[in-house]
Amino acid sequence: MQPIPSGNYMAYDRAIIVFSPDGRLLQVEYAREAVKRGSTAVGIRLKDAVVLGAVKSTAPLGVSDSYKKVYEIDSHVGIVCSGLLSDARDLVELSRVKSQINKITYGEPISVSSLTKYISDRKHMVTQYGGVRPYGVGLLIGGVNKKPELFETDPSGTMIEWKAQAIGRGAEKARKALESSYNDNMDIDSGIKLILKAIRAGEKEASAEELEIAVITRDKFKRLTPEDIKKYA
Repeated sequence: MQPIPSGNYMAYDRAIIVFSPDGRLLQVEYAREAVKRGSTAVGIRLKDAVVLGAVKSTAPLGVSDSYKKVYEIDSHVGIVCSGLLSDARDLVELSRVKSQINKITYGEPISVSSLTKYISDRKHMVTQYGGVRPYGVGLLIGGVNKKPELFETDPSGTMIEWKAQAIGRGAEKARKALESSYNDNMDIDSGIKLILKAIRAGEKEASAEELEIAVITRDKFKRLTPEDIKKYA
């Protein structure tokens, strides 16, 4: 992506609905920068599961659970975020309601792709109206219906499926670790080890207490404790 210009271009970032002369929505680009400044988040699709992980910011007297980056949407699907946590919280709550409505209406869990499309549509909608701003958060959405699936959504509302992906400030280094070690037939233990490798490639100083990892299978969302994580370090 080209650097965001100054000068005359600044007239085109006052409203989300205004394109710059070269076809850019600068407010969307600013929102992408918010994602890049967030802590590293990684997702991996395995043979029978999906693993999501992230580094969460902490403060000396802060309560650890209030810095949550990995969220359970339903027993078969979860989300990990990078960017503005307030924006992530709003999308998580909407996703949980959508998931329950789907279960009540159709008698079955929502598919990972349908949930991702819903979130992506919501993100895209706020790029088309004055008086709103894009969501400044990137999401990795993973879960298992008939098979494991992993999707990414960015502030523009783009929806992309991945085998493994990283977002946030350490994403570039984390992706290199994923590319060098990923294979399609990894089991859960191998997936957890790789996600730790990828996160620590991006953020070397992260301790077990600062890491969040969740393993998602067809009917269970399991959050690892710091003690569990240390076993894989």
